[in-house]
Amino acid sequence: MPRQDQLTLRLPSPVQRLNDERFKPSGIELFLKRDDLINPEIPGNKWRKLVYNLAAAQKEQHSTLLTFGGAYSNHIRATAAAGYYHGMTTIGVIRGEEHKPLNDSLQQAVNYGMRLVYIDRTTYRHKTDLAFINGLHEKFGDFYLLPEGGSNSLAVRGCAEIVAELDEPFDVIASACGTGATLAGIASALSPHQRALGFSALKGGTFLNDAVSAFHDRSLSNWSIETRYHFGGFARRTPRLDAFIADFYARHEIALEWVYVAKMMYGLFDLAAQGSLPAGSRVLAVVTG
Repeated sequence: MPRQDQLTLRLPSPVQRLNDERFKPSGIELFLKRDDLINPEIPGNKWRKLVYNLAAAQKEQHSTLLTFGGAYSNHIRATAAAGYYHGMTTIGVIRGEEHKPLNDSLQQAVNYGMRLVYIDRTTYRHKTDLAFINGLHEKFGDFYLLPEGGSNSLAVRGCAEIVAELDEPFDVIASACGTGATLAGIASALSPHQRALGFSALKGGTFLNDAVSAFHDRSLSNWSIETRYHFGGFARRTPRLDAFIADFYARHEIALEWVYVAKMMYGLFDLAAQGSLPAGSRVLAVVTG
């Protein structure tokens, strides 16, 4: 394992123009904000969500991070890596039963020293209840609590910096959605003429509208969420999505992460084909990794 002083970050993340003839009829220019290149172990919006939370944890003199996630959670893996590099103990409360061998995400978390604790799905639904959290403190002692997906006001603050890094003007900024924090951060930093467009990776993602609104101190009307491109639900995929990913790689030599990013990109191409994106607009897609 690398030493704790070897965490390197590529910030600001680069912006790449995507030349694809499928956008030419509408005159749309498509760009990628390559947050997936910030760091291979703590990529994209995972780092942006964690950076101010890590600072808060250290300021409050916590030595342990505790967070929640499913068996394939990138947030769990990223928190484990961040804790390792910052010299902090990490605990991951995992939804569902333990299965051996561990999948790649959980194995990487363990490799970074994270302790995994499994709870049944019914109990997991109460993860935000005070009584449940108090029980975790009784079991594990003091810790800094990170919500599922790392999504809180500090995470929104970190995600707002995506917009602050942009040198060129854009009309639409798109992001995949799991908890809504990334979209909320982007929306909070936009200029009056810009809009944020989210793509739910979850089936029944209309609840994300309330989640994004809850992150804002004031009502914003500069964002919306597409819920039609979930491909069966979270961490689900179809042959149609797989074919899109393979074709995209053949055209651009970019491997799309399939849980979030590929669904967003498919949605953007489909909306452009339908004429649902403003003709002649500049669209930036955040590749969250």
